[in-house]
Amino acid sequence: MNLFTIGYEGLNIDDFMSLLSKHGIETVVDIRELPLSRKPGFSKKALANALNLSGLDYVHMVKLGCPKPVRDGYRADGDWKRYTSGFLKHLRTQKEAIDDLVELAQSSTCALLCFEADFNFCHRSMVAESVSQTCSAKVKHIAVKAKPFGIHQGGA
Repeated sequence: MNLFTIGYEGLNIDDFMSLLSKHGIETVVDIRELPLSRKPGFSKKALANALNLSGLDYVHMVKLGCPKPVRDGYRADGDWKRYTSGFLKHLRTQKEAIDDLVELAQSSTCALLCFEADFNFCHRSMVAESVSQTCSAKVKHIAVKAKPFGIHQGGA
């Protein structure tokens, strides 16, 4: 069983949908605590609609999102080690959500979704690792070739 992850940073919705198709994704599992985005097409309702129109499923798993205090701390100090520690502490309390994700991933080809292009600096890699440890899923991170904006437009 494979579990994919993807970040939409630097992508438009069409490029994002193409990557999902290329990798055979059937279900996008949004693990942003707040599935809002300044990027057109990536807020919860618009994204779910686009996916559904393409025959894909959308699932929002709020409990696997990074809690606001952990996100705010990282924005304030940029300390990745502290962020990782805070998120892993939260993740250890989410066994039921991980079990639900394992069950979903066993019945559908899933991609965990968050904003960051680099999975090394995104909580989705920690969620994927937790799933892998639970059911021996092979984690595959979909590489995103971010298009240069000139000025970072950010916005999860």
